[in-house]
Amino acid sequence: MLKNAAVKAARPRAAAYKLADGAGLHLYVAPTGLKSFRWRFRYVGKEQLLTLGSYPEVDLIAARARADAAREQLARGEDPRTRSARVETFEAAARAWHAVQLEGWTPVHAADVLVSLERDVFPAIGAQPLSAIAPAGVLELLRAVERRGARETARRLRQRISAVFELAIGEGWCENDPAEKVAQGLKKPAAVRHHAALMTTGDARALMAEVDQLEASPAAKLASRFLALTAMRWAAARGARWSEIKDLDGATPIWRVPAARMKLAAAKKNDAAHDHVVPLSPAAVAVLRGASSRGTECNDLIFPGASGAIPLGEAAIGALYARTSFAGRHVPHGWRATFSTIMNETMPLERGGIDQALGHTLKAEDGSAAKVEGAYNRSQQLGRRREIFDAWGAMLTG
Repeated sequence: MLKNAAVKAARPRAAAYKLADGAGLHLYVAPTGLKSFRWRFRYVGKEQLLTLGSYPEVDLIAARARADAAREQLARGEDPRTRSARVETFEAAARAWHAVQLEGWTPVHAADVLVSLERDVFPAIGAQPLSAIAPAGVLELLRAVERRGARETARRLRQRISAVFELAIGEGWCENDPAEKVAQGLKKPAAVRHHAALMTTGDARALMAEVDQLEASPAAKLASRFLALTAMRWAAARGARWSEIKDLDGATPIWRVPAARMKLAAAKKNDAAHDHVVPLSPAAVAVLRGASSRGTECNDLIFPGASGAIPLGEAAIGALYARTSFAGRHVPHGWRATFSTIMNETMPLERGGIDQALGHTLKAEDGSAAKVEGAYNRSQQLGRRREIFDAWGAMLTG
């Protein structure tokens, strides 16, 4: 039988694999790092598979309880995959929808979706029967999100609520989608603006110094510094894992960011050939050693949130910057613009290397995407990029 320690310690491999618990229950570990409990059973003479939930949202004890309930349903002659008898509320349907989507999502995105539902949707309509939820109720909760200035979040939540009802209608749990009828009642998204970013080395260093002095989570402060030194997107950095760090104590330390966490077309996200390699400067290595001293290797996450089981929240770094004198002048994504601007001014002949360091698509001389070269040229040019990152790290911390 499985132990909690084994579930927690399971690491992704190049190919998906299973860890058996017994009686058909097992832990499935995907190459992306997703862990989900599944139960294999036979129904009407054919082998079937039921997904019970993802770890850590569903732990080993809960998975065994769900498997037991499914066995009881099977003993009554019912197909355990048919949830119509026990899925009546919106929360139950939403969690079932979330479980269905897991294999196509990164662990970070899956956690973000669930948190958004738990924070903004379940308190309002989670306990209500699906058939009793009216468009007015959905619009009311979405407008509450808008009132705090989160228009884009309200828009995404409407889409997620509608997707839950789409599943529920298909399963026969309800007949209508009340979220489909409220889109016109929401405010239009705010005009697209460039991410606020500091444009001088002096300001960048001053911001980092102010963050260091804040009373805040050590993980958040370390993550902020790592984000600045690597110029990666926050979605990639907050999900960083120790298993992605190579040669930390050697001469050529790197961070191999899985394609699944990069901003890529869906078809490329499952292809390791599109992983992005970030050469780690001595300053970035120092950040990782600081994180290591806090014992975060136990769950593989380098920058865990308060629970230790999931990454820092989406808003964690932005909240830090809002408490500094640079509030409104710099956001987490702004580090990419800061890095690009300063390094292009400092090393004008290294434009291509700087773009590669940011994970941008290769460009042709006329500025268009160089599709042929992008398809065949897989060179990482790590030596060139290491010089760029070493120089950047020295500018920020030297």
